Amino acid sequence: MFAAEIRKRRVQNRSYPLWRWHLDEVFVRINGETHYLWRAVDHEGEVLEVFATKRRDRKAALKFIKRTMKHYGWPRSIVTDRLRSYRSAMNVIGNDADQECGRWLNNRAEDSHQPFRRRERAMAKFRDIQALQKFAAVHASIHNHFNHERHLNHRDNFKEQRSAALAEWCQLAA
Repeated sequence: MFAAEIRKRRVQNRSYPLWRWHLDEVFVRINGETHYLWRAVDHEGEVLEVFATKRRDRKAALKFIKRTMKHYGWPRSIVTDRLRSYRSAMNVIGNDADQECGRWLNNRAEDSHQPFRRRERAMAKFRDIQALQKFAAVHASIHNHFNHERHLNHRDNFKEQRSAALAEWCQLAA
């Protein structure tokens, strides 16, 4: 409930179409079976969309890209790894010219998996795909809300932004 409200407020104040997206997927084991967690990250490192699937094919990539575009519009460019599913899904949509692939271009998306992996280890895995999807979406919204890139900001600005985020969180929780 809180994460959805925070997400709505953040989306209302943004203009997404001119942005660069980074798409990536990560393997997640649930009861011994491999599932995939697709993630869209913008050029600033904020997680836009998270989507859990059982397969890593064109159909899953297409569903993920359409879902992300429905919420955030058409991006200027999309950076992916060299997974063929992205290219075939973008051919269906018609934006295959916007795709960029290259060495180290997708590090922004790869780095966004780290906070999720730390939390996953602490939770000792997931029980089903619905729990994975729900947790990943809420975790992304909360992480976006409280992550202010401490290494880029002056200490005073960071403390001010962090206290403002906490005040907004307390207001939503009340």
